[in-house]
Amino acid sequence: MLRAGAVLVVGTVLAGCTGGGLSGESGTAGGGSSAKYGTSPLTDPDGTKPGLAPISSGQDEATARELISKLQTKGRGPKTGYDRDEFGYAWMDTADGVPLARNGCDTRNDLLKLHGRKVQFRAGSDCVVVSMELYDPYTGKDIVWKKAKAAEVQIDHVVPLSYAWQMGAARWGKEKRQRLANDVLNLLPVSGSANSAKRDSGPASWLPPNKATRCSYAVRFAQVAKKYELPVTASDKEMMLKQCGG
Repeated sequence: MLRAGAVLVVGTVLAGCTGGGLSGESGTAGGGSSAKYGTSPLTDPDGTKPGLAPISSGQDEATARELISKLQTKGRGPKTGYDRDEFGYAWMDTADGVPLARNGCDTRNDLLKLHGRKVQFRAGSDCVVVSMELYDPYTGKDIVWKKAKAAEVQIDHVVPLSYAWQMGAARWGKEKRQRLANDVLNLLPVSGSANSAKRDSGPASWLPPNKATRCSYAVRFAQVAKKYELPVTASDKEMMLKQCGG
């Protein structure tokens, strides 16, 4: 929480967010007045670039379907034994083997800095984000966020940790589970309401309200599943393919 009277310093706008939109893109998103911010997941296989841009060309949709089609499927197992702490404490900076680990900032602040615009930090810090603007790919809306109302922006695990547990992570070692929980590929800052509505659902049960990014969401889900050798349910795979024209 920001202490009263603290002076804010303006953070540097991160590369890729300057100028208000993607090269070659214009118009509105989700009925709002803001341009579409972000990077296509097809050109961001490690999740280190800001945003989640729509996939719309036939060629890119075909590439997306090829990626999704290679995923293995299995039934969702029991949730027995699942606990968030099985994946490490929340937003640890010491999950070795993932981007931005051990940089002195916790994972949540790393994600806010990566995806936010007009980022401001707590006085004396280049880590703790206290305000920013965020284009939420799940709702297609801009969020003007302040730390005083922290829950308005939440960090979503694209592949939910409970889902991963039921699909095989229960048998992993703790280091691999910690990587999944803190890997920027599997994390997106989004509106708190959208994240709360998703819970631990797979794509067959929940998709972003913003239809323009549903194929991109399916691709990101598939990228995480492929990286961590996680199967998905048959119904989830079918729904993912459908979002990309399959």
